[in-house]
Amino acid sequence: MGERNLWGEYLDRAREFIASGRMDAEEIDYKLAIGRDLRRARDLVLSSKSEWPEAVKKGLSTSLMTWRDAQVLTRWFKAEPDDALQAMQALWAKDDTPIGDRISAFVARVQDDPEHPRNFKGAGNRMRTVSVLLMALGPEQYPPFKWTEFTRACKTLGYPDFPRGADEAEIYEHALAFLDKLVERATLLNLARPNNRLEAQSVVYRYPDSLQRNGSGEDETTRGITPDAEVTSLEDLAEELQLPAEFLREVETLLYDKQQVIFQGPPGTGKTYVAQKLARHLAGSGERVTLVQFHPSYAYEDFVQGFRPALVGDEQPGFELRGGPLLSAAERARKDPDSKHFLIIDEINRGQIAKVLGELYFLLEYRDESICLQYSDKPFSLPGNLYIIGTMNTADRSIALVDLALRRRFYFVEFHPDDEPVKGVLRRWLEAKAPAMEWVADVVERANELLEGDRHAAIGPSYFMKDGLDDAAVERIWKHSVLPYIEERLYGDDNRLDEFDLDKLMSEVSPLDCIVDGLSLMLGISKEEAAVRIEAEGGATRGDI
Repeated sequence: MGERNLWGEYLDRAREFIASGRMDAEEIDYKLAIGRDLRRARDLVLSSKSEWPEAVKKGLSTSLMTWRDAQVLTRWFKAEPDDALQAMQALWAKDDTPIGDRISAFVARVQDDPEHPRNFKGAGNRMRTVSVLLMALGPEQYPPFKWTEFTRACKTLGYPDFPRGADEAEIYEHALAFLDKLVERATLLNLARPNNRLEAQSVVYRYPDSLQRNGSGEDETTRGITPDAEVTSLEDLAEELQLPAEFLREVETLLYDKQQVIFQGPPGTGKTYVAQKLARHLAGSGERVTLVQFHPSYAYEDFVQGFRPALVGDEQPGFELRGGPLLSAAERARKDPDSKHFLIIDEINRGQIAKVLGELYFLLEYRDESICLQYSDKPFSLPGNLYIIGTMNTADRSIALVDLALRRRFYFVEFHPDDEPVKGVLRRWLEAKAPAMEWVADVVERANELLEGDRHAAIGPSYFMKDGLDDAAVERIWKHSVLPYIEERLYGDDNRLDEFDLDKLMSEVSPLDCIVDGLSLMLGISKEEAAVRIEAEGGATRGDI
């Protein structure tokens, strides 16, 4: 397949992700917000205002850089503020300095010495940190960088690899040139997006290897599930997920019995996350896992097989018949009969299921049979080593009920915050990761009690299962995620919203006891001593911790 077809196929694999609106919600919006925060910090840096270190720290995102490198920056700001300020001013200067010169001036001040407060190890790692800071200049023009994702994407599309021995400036400029090429190819194919570097970077992050070659040299498509570093035991996976091993073992049994299951429950209950983790574990490699998401505009041609725009003949616009993710997953499973392969269908009930699945209604029930597909006269069957996990949001009123024909073909597994094992996930996670914040589990459980009239409206634990969770983060999540969700569920009953005020809920779950427990854990003292300290200070609120 020629270079243009490779790029077209790669972009086509991301087309549904872009069209669904998920790219904006999951990849674009938060990066634009980070850019705005860093722009405010930039103004303080260029004005040499004393509060600049705190502003920069606030704007950093550990989802785009490692928390260790974020700590290196903040330690540097504290230990050598004048030197750090000069480095930041060189990077963020308001002039026409080329981006490569800005990067070189900043990097010249950092170190690769473990004993030094400015220790950033490795050019790729340093460039990842610098790229986040460069978002202050506009993330659409200067998006974040991660070595692994860019390297894999370049390899997938046959784009030149990063120059051997390249410095940070050369690495980033090479990455920007690759993103520009991706935007150019999208334009040639008359695709509306990606139309800037940030959108192209978001596609690369989500689907770094959405096109791979098999041993015969033919092109195969896979979705953005990366291989695991190692295969752990089911017990290790259960500990990581904060779920009982018996629960995962039961799901495994259901999968091997019927070969297809659906996880159903309200949003925020970890359905998709658990599906991906369990599939990777059972498959033994992320390369044997395919992920798709259904939505109202998703069609049979997207999922199974259909004609797609392509440059054909003398590189003229036209159409060619392409298999969708189902055919790709089935083909990989058929060529690898000794391994288990998985297809994850996220939000399975958001699509028009009967239209999207087509002949699969027959094949899901009769795995040993074959049938001709809509665009082919060749018999097709689902290989026995291809397992399917669907996820279904039961809280969305706009979604029609799943028909009985589909229910007969899948086992259904409940993910509800008011039932174990999901009910205890948040508390177990907080005990392990943020013991001082265990009061959050009490608040969520109390809120769910108030929502008992609608079981499918319960608040899931994953809203709060975030690294670095503190009071400010909880208040932000509650205000901007949980309350809007509750307001939607209580539409027409606005008088009840006051019941879900965070402070009111806190007062109903004995906040002082939570503070005593948290202070005891943080300081390594007894609860009695913690209570004495709080009393000596004239009382306390959760914000005091």
